[in-house]
Amino acid sequence: MATVKVKFRHSIVDGKQGTIYYQLTHRCEYQQITTDIYLFPHQWDASAQRVVDSFENADSLQKRIDNDIVYLERIIKQFKKTREIYTVYDIVRQYRSTQVLTFMQVRIDRLYRNKYWGTARNYRSARNSFSQFLKGQDLPFVAITEDLIEEYNAFLIDRGITRNSISFYMRIMRAVYNKAVRLCLVEQTYPFQNVYTGIDRTCKRAVNENVISSLMRLDVKNSKPLEMTRDMFLFSFYARGMSFVDIAYLRKSDIQNGVICYDRSKTGQRLSIRVEPCMQIIIDRYADKVRHLPYVFPVLKTDNKEMAYKQYIIAINYYNRLLKKLSCMIGLEKKLSSYTSRHSWATVARNRNVPVSVISAGMGHTSEQTTRIYLSMLENTVIDNANREIIASLE
Repeated sequence: MATVKVKFRHSIVDGKQGTIYYQLTHRCEYQQITTDIYLFPHQWDASAQRVVDSFENADSLQKRIDNDIVYLERIIKQFKKTREIYTVYDIVRQYRSTQVLTFMQVRIDRLYRNKYWGTARNYRSARNSFSQFLKGQDLPFVAITEDLIEEYNAFLIDRGITRNSISFYMRIMRAVYNKAVRLCLVEQTYPFQNVYTGIDRTCKRAVNENVISSLMRLDVKNSKPLEMTRDMFLFSFYARGMSFVDIAYLRKSDIQNGVICYDRSKTGQRLSIRVEPCMQIIIDRYADKVRHLPYVFPVLKTDNKEMAYKQYIIAINYYNRLLKKLSCMIGLEKKLSSYTSRHSWATVARNRNVPVSVISAGMGHTSEQTTRIYLSMLENTVIDNANREIIASLE
């Protein structure tokens, strides 16, 4: 029967911290697993194989050790059930193959192979953040405890990460953890229950019709990039808030008999939009530039999915930078972004008493609840005016 002992390796430099490691023994073979837990000699009780409970994070470090031992013993128990012969090297290999960062990288690689570029990018971002927190050291899933996740949450807050971005990382990490639970790599202990994984209401992104009119009249003919940015923004507004990704990937074949028919990239929902004269003017303006391309606009230059996605990421970042310049040019205090046209169309439609159900269908939302989130960002002045009318009616 394999055994596991917790050991302390003294530093070769006097006054420096030593390292905790696990010694595995089985069939006269020995193997060590070095951890990223560092202690001074006086902080370790060798006879009890425990951290001395006399300093600030002693409990947290001991929990890490306890979780590791539980996990190693679980691996040994599983091997004993399913294999007649196994070695300490098999135990170590299984332990290391179910480390969190390693597991995430495997998941990211699979997403890239299956061409889920956006999801892979999100997972990579979350992995990089968590790796920063761990200082590059990996750890097994059993080490994902409430305490550790709360420490990660505090780490993100200290770095000024916004609440919604923290929630974004936490949701991905929770999805990774739950996947490990389904694969029986760890028992469910609900370590994310004390951190925020919702979505806060963001600042109002919509602008009123006067801003749209100002953009229409703005003279940007001396700058082709700014002109195209302005045109793309207006086209998005004219096309019921079509998202930038859908505009970038919009194909000539998606327009038939004066109607745009396309599948929303986010939901896959099929939408049809009549091409209005103002939209056709913008489309025609870029016809020469896309003569040899399948796309309506000269954003993407290739049909290769991987290369097209990389071009899209560069394009949307550039688009948002130029929108900020346009904001300054029209004297707008709050900067325009790729979301603004979409939110603005919904808000203008609501202000014109268009039913929420119609707005929801027009934007391709899967539920009216999503639309109501957009519409909750109405101008305070609209609400104040409505309030004033109510009060006036009582006088």
